[in-house]
Amino acid sequence: MKLKTAALLTLTATAFHSQAEECGRVTIADMNWNSATVIANVDRFILEHGYGCDAELIPGDTMPTGTSMIEKGQPDVAPELWSNSLKDALDKGVAEKRLRYAGKSLVDGGEEGFWIPKYLVDKHPEMATIEGVKKYAKLFEHPEDPDNSAFYSCPAGWNCQISAGHLFNALGLEESGFTIVDPGSSAGLSGSIAKAYERGEAWFGYYWAPTAVLGKYEMVKVDFGSGVDEAEFVGCTTQPECENPKPTMYPPSPVHTITTEEFATRAPEAYAYFAKRGFTNSDMNQLLAWMEDNQADGEEAMFHFLEEYPQIWQAWVPQDVVSKVQQAL
Repeated sequence: MKLKTAALLTLTATAFHSQAEECGRVTIADMNWNSATVIANVDRFILEHGYGCDAELIPGDTMPTGTSMIEKGQPDVAPELWSNSLKDALDKGVAEKRLRYAGKSLVDGGEEGFWIPKYLVDKHPEMATIEGVKKYAKLFEHPEDPDNSAFYSCPAGWNCQISAGHLFNALGLEESGFTIVDPGSSAGLSGSIAKAYERGEAWFGYYWAPTAVLGKYEMVKVDFGSGVDEAEFVGCTTQPECENPKPTMYPPSPVHTITTEEFATRAPEAYAYFAKRGFTNSDMNQLLAWMEDNQADGEEAMFHFLEEYPQIWQAWVPQDVVSKVQQAL
């Protein structure tokens, strides 16, 4: 019996060692925003303990990480890359067999829009549409001008200030009594939502997901009744010189996991994990809200996620990997 046990342990160790050799050292870009650092930490833990990889986090950011992967083949993995920002370069890297689009890290894509608190829609269901918001414009009190209604835009200097301003004009919001309020910063914008929500007041403005704010406060994205006109959005809505903007909903921004071709070829089982791994905005909003409330870093949020949301991550990996990760936890 002892001999059988020893042989089994030897086989297990050998299998683990060969899996680690196959996977080898894996470098993962740890981007400098919360959703990306959570995903990077989750990936590191699952690759290390579930697939026997020698996984390591290295600092990253969208442009330098993408460029380095194409030119130098490092890092092996960019867990959350907003791919539109360097789409041509990434597509060229794929065509030259340097990179692969492994999967979508945010399965809904990055989400932008004009939002109002859900309690307003519960009270006035038509306010889920832009026509309903305009009808009840007087409810949206301006913080400094009682004669006008407030539309909270993107902070000055951000790219979304251009699109929000064009859509403000395209939707005829000024004619309905709205004026643009510049919140000054991301903190100012999120603070205005928190203040309105805690007082049960009306709020209307631009926001995006995934974010901690949308995890804490239930908001409804206002329907413009226009659908998404991607050509209009790319060719006019986002362009500073656009003179005649037309209504369009924001198209989702694709958010991918990118790997090098060398990693995908060397470690096909670990690569398959990235093809399946993805967060909904709703789940990520909740996770980001927990991070903010607990002042947690990416590693602490990773442990919280793996311990509290097994039904999500266990669907990404085979049962033997689930067992290894659970043992490591």
